[in-house]
Amino acid sequence: MLVTALPHSAVPTPAIRLDHASFGYAGRPFTEGVNLTLQPGEVVALLGPNGSGKSTLVRGLLGLNDHVGGTVEIYGTPLEDLQDRSRLGYVPQRHTLSASVRSTVREVVATGQLASRPWWRRASADDRALVEKAADTVGLADRLEADVATLSGGQQRRVLIARALASRPDVLIMDEPTAGVDAANQDVLATVLRRLAGLGVTMLVVTHELAALRGIVDRIVEMDAGQVSFDGPPAQYAEHRASVSRAADAGLAQGHSSIRHHHGYDEHHHDDGPVEAPGLLSGVGPMDGPVEEQEL
Repeated sequence: MLVTALPHSAVPTPAIRLDHASFGYAGRPFTEGVNLTLQPGEVVALLGPNGSGKSTLVRGLLGLNDHVGGTVEIYGTPLEDLQDRSRLGYVPQRHTLSASVRSTVREVVATGQLASRPWWRRASADDRALVEKAADTVGLADRLEADVATLSGGQQRRVLIARALASRPDVLIMDEPTAGVDAANQDVLATVLRRLAGLGVTMLVVTHELAALRGIVDRIVEMDAGQVSFDGPPAQYAEHRASVSRAADAGLAQGHSSIRHHHGYDEHHHDDGPVEAPGLLSGVGPMDGPVEEQEL
């Protein structure tokens, strides 16, 4: 059977492409050598412990910290040449909107268009229709005139998603969209994200709560110490975590074994009798003198 290659024009341009990319602060890299590709319509969860580099990577994509090395492209355009930053919609991690200024849902969602519309130009009928469509997409069409201060935390999070959608972004980047809300609101937010995925919205979702996104994400990317430590489908992630746990357990066991050997105790050789446990527990071996605390 003859397989014919697709013409070059049929190969989609990646929404985001990072090739050995590095981001950092004051010209110094914090994430190094990151390779990552998001295809149009793909939903990718970005995981990792605090300090792993997730936020640095996201802030780098948004132009909020330094791109210090490698290649970064948004739909084929180098990041440094990207003129329209509204192509990247951003939903920050924020538990509540400010109550210091009275604003309706409609007004807050409409601010999402300011990045792509000069501030002096009045909103057109199309702009107003887009605001209403964004609110409807997140299930808040009936709350457009409500004061945002009267909404629950989960509803306010949906307002922020609608605000990002109002700019018609090519990619939606969300920082912990389900964090800080109760289980019921997590379910509602998951429904919203599922709806967006069904509409073909490309999403990069930073999260610690993968369970809330079950069945929504296409891929999981995990970062550790500024680098990508896993990139694959959800079905493979559980085995990856299991292998990491096994390696950690093996390392812990090896560490315990080394400590025991250091104190002259080997469970496979009892000819000379074991070292007395009190000596080990007190931190003093029979021949080696005081044991340094860091070794324990």
